[in-house]
Amino acid sequence: MATIKELSEKKPWLNWVLFFGTVVIVFLIGLFAASIVERRSEAQLYFQMVKPIPDWEPRHEVWGQNFPRQYESYMMTRDTTFESRYYGSVMIDYLEKYPELVIMWAGYAFARDYNQGRGHYYSVTDVHNTLRTVQPQPATCWTCKSTDVPRVMNEIGVREFYSHSWAEMGSEIVNSIGCQDCHDPQTMNLRITRPALAEAFERQGRNIEDATHQEMRSLVCAQCHVEYYFRGEDNYLTFPWDRGFSADDMEAYFDYHEFTDWVHGLSRAPMLKAQHPDYELYKTGVHAERGVSCADCHMPYQRDGGLKFTNHHLQSPLNNIAGSCQVCHRESEETLRQNVYDRQARISELRRITEKNLARVHLEAKAAWDAGATEDEMQEVLQLIRHAQWRWDWVAAANSMGFHSPNEALRVLGTSIQKSQEARVHLARVFSRYDVPQPVQLPDFSTKEKAQEVVGLDMAEIRAQKADFKQNILPGWLEEARKREAAYDQP
Repeated sequence: MATIKELSEKKPWLNWVLFFGTVVIVFLIGLFAASIVERRSEAQLYFQMVKPIPDWEPRHEVWGQNFPRQYESYMMTRDTTFESRYYGSVMIDYLEKYPELVIMWAGYAFARDYNQGRGHYYSVTDVHNTLRTVQPQPATCWTCKSTDVPRVMNEIGVREFYSHSWAEMGSEIVNSIGCQDCHDPQTMNLRITRPALAEAFERQGRNIEDATHQEMRSLVCAQCHVEYYFRGEDNYLTFPWDRGFSADDMEAYFDYHEFTDWVHGLSRAPMLKAQHPDYELYKTGVHAERGVSCADCHMPYQRDGGLKFTNHHLQSPLNNIAGSCQVCHRESEETLRQNVYDRQARISELRRITEKNLARVHLEAKAAWDAGATEDEMQEVLQLIRHAQWRWDWVAAANSMGFHSPNEALRVLGTSIQKSQEARVHLARVFSRYDVPQPVQLPDFSTKEKAQEVVGLDMAEIRAQKADFKQNILPGWLEEARKREAAYDQP
């Protein structure tokens, strides 16, 4: 058998093959070793604790001492200047912009006040400011607003927390949404701190502990950006996912349990109020189908020198197209922005048609009652109104103007329009029986103020109550919170 030396003498090119092969192997080994060193260096930098973090530490600044990059990017959620064509972080008075909503929410606190949600930094402040909390609310309303919630739940128990009133928990809930809500303070692993999500998984026969890291990058958002309701006398927070995530599935769930958020003040329909079913709408879209997480778009990775970290400036991807969309899509920023706007424009058009139909059908139903209509005559009308508004709200209450799943958003809005029109057909028959002239003459609700007058709201009194709260109650809450947090750092 010929030796390597003999082969190289017969075939001198073999020496070059061996040389370059050795170079490639050494290069690959070097890359692998460098990667290991880099990851170990990142881990040391990432987990080099300046100050130990207690299990239920709610204060962002304490976490920020250990993770300054994440903390600094989170603090950028204070900026409320970005405005896209439909959303962003700017404050928008939706009742001023769409006065039909006041009619649609007659008898419900949202008819008083409904604004665009600002950044997570303002989650507690905006709850203090809203006119909706003049009306007594359960402590369950705090669940998604603060890192103090897991701390209090751990101290007094989950069911006990829900059983209190919103005001009773006021001095406990002061820190906005932040680190504690999503991270284990010892390992920084993503974790679920709100039991309603894990409980919803259990009822579906799933174990949330089996979720992958990529799935968790959406599930930590799904603790709050979901549809939920308050079940029973103790207002136990529950996700209506037992039948599925779609608007139809959750509508069937609520009908089966005969659940009603409130009875409409004009039409007397047993109504449902969607919260913010972002996760459910996203689950029906192409990004979820492709395995893209919420964080991939709203909290993309970025590098600072040799360190890769998650940007915690939770915001619209349209304010960071290069870091979010262009990671996967190779089109220009302008093309991608226009792609989003084109889809949102179609959804916005149908949504506005839906809102006008719903406001009209509520007022027409009131006219039928005023004319003497009976419960039997109105039963089907009220069910159609309930379903029509639920389907509208399932799209409208979610952020993104439907972009998380444009096809499903359009389908659901289409069925909402169909159901509201069916209700109006039934009402036309009722009007004929009672000789009500058609079309029914409707009151003027062309502005927020006029609409609030139509539904019987005394806004001057409501604003006076809110002013009293901010002057005489809120300062006491904040003082109690300052004393408690000062005690955290005492030896």
